[in-house]
Amino acid sequence: MEIPIYIQNIIKKLEKAGFEAFIVGGCVRDLLMGCDPKDWDITTNARPEQILKVFPEGKYENKFGTVLVPLRQEGDEKENVEVVEITTYRSEHGYSDRRHPDEVIFEDNLEKDLSRRDFTINAMAAGHITHNIEHITKESKQNLLGDTCYVLVDLFGGEKDLQKRIIRAVGEPIDRFKEDALRMMRAIRFSSQLGFSIEPKTERGIINLAGSIKFIANERIRDELVKILKSDRAYEGIMYLHNTKLLQYILPELERGAEQKQARHHIYNVFEHSVLSLKYCPNKDWRVRFAALLHDVAKPQTAKIIDGITTFYNHEYLGAKMVLKIMQRLHFSNQDAEKISVLIRNHMFYYNVDEVTASSVRRLIVKVGKENLQDLIDLRVADRLGSGVPKAKPYKLRHLEYMMEKVQNDPVSVKMLKVNGEDIMKTLKIAPGPKIGAILDVLLSEVIEDPELNNKKYLNQRMKELSELNLTELRAKAKNVIEEKREAEDKKIKEEYWVK
Repeated sequence: MEIPIYIQNIIKKLEKAGFEAFIVGGCVRDLLMGCDPKDWDITTNARPEQILKVFPEGKYENKFGTVLVPLRQEGDEKENVEVVEITTYRSEHGYSDRRHPDEVIFEDNLEKDLSRRDFTINAMAAGHITHNIEHITKESKQNLLGDTCYVLVDLFGGEKDLQKRIIRAVGEPIDRFKEDALRMMRAIRFSSQLGFSIEPKTERGIINLAGSIKFIANERIRDELVKILKSDRAYEGIMYLHNTKLLQYILPELERGAEQKQARHHIYNVFEHSVLSLKYCPNKDWRVRFAALLHDVAKPQTAKIIDGITTFYNHEYLGAKMVLKIMQRLHFSNQDAEKISVLIRNHMFYYNVDEVTASSVRRLIVKVGKENLQDLIDLRVADRLGSGVPKAKPYKLRHLEYMMEKVQNDPVSVKMLKVNGEDIMKTLKIAPGPKIGAILDVLLSEVIEDPELNNKKYLNQRMKELSELNLTELRAKAKNVIEEKREAEDKKIKEEYWVK
């Protein structure tokens, strides 16, 4: 992996002005892992006002020493351009609210800056070997990145932890988590994203301070939760939150399911079933995964014992309402909240191959929304597998997928035409009647044979000609063409879903 030219140029400009400059944090970690960094951060001993002299187009509107330098090319008129953050070395003191430092002090020493960071894998820097940094470097090596020789500054064993696949706090975990309680969730998020384990002392620090997560803004908690749900190890992430006592503060409604047993085919309690549904969810959309995790969230509230069997009548409806409140509490968007609520409210949909008709499937599509159909199927699959059922998609579900595609696409219908009944009445100046349907059928049969005819100019001219003909015979012929096309397309869809 190479450091981009524009990053190298920023570093060179700072060095030319007489300052130190290093790439730092996540971008160094990603480089060492052979990944393409998403963001590039630079740290320097230059003060913000000195950075602005080197980069007059930059903006400085915070107390943390971070200058935003736009990467605007000459002649670039875009308003939203990428920016690079250049931050002065700093130390932070006092975190009375467990979120923000009471005091920020600008430093001249890189070591001071690295020691304030959260985890060892994020506390590495890389810069030119011309810097006099050996006095602070316990362990370093030269890396050839592109054509420029950089030295790795690794004061806390970040590279070794990368090799061991470990998330370890810089210094004392308790101190780091007292500074910013969100770091506890970040540890679990990095674990989920990278597939790393959390070092035991760091994990104990999370357990001991789990309650301090309540000091963190819900928006920040939401962002970390979504990143966990998006990761390839979302199940492991949620279980880490549970085992470290964080989940009881983030999603207490979900935690209550651990005390709720189930009956009939269920072999797990509600919480175990919920997290396993997340684990086996076939959909990568975090919203569908969140729906899988919370689809039975109302079961403890709706549990009743009838004839010796535990039942949860209408838990899907109460669950949809509860999820809306959860998502409002965590400040999710209304659009995301509504989608997840719709999936949960409808996850118990009834479907029996011999009983369900095309019209009932259409009603389900209206209730759920065409855009949510596959997500609903995936939620049902997750629900089944999370119950310990070995077969993810039985014949009934495959048949439903077939019916949904057949109905929603309406393969051969007058809806395909660029004109409708109202257009015919207006053009021919006739009243509603069977003649209109006959003309539409003939037009459809011709469009099936030649799709290029499906344009308003041709269809308007053709309907005038058809109005003078014997429509009974023409309509009969048209129906034969339409039925043949319907059967062919229906057969194709059935083969796709392996149904008879």
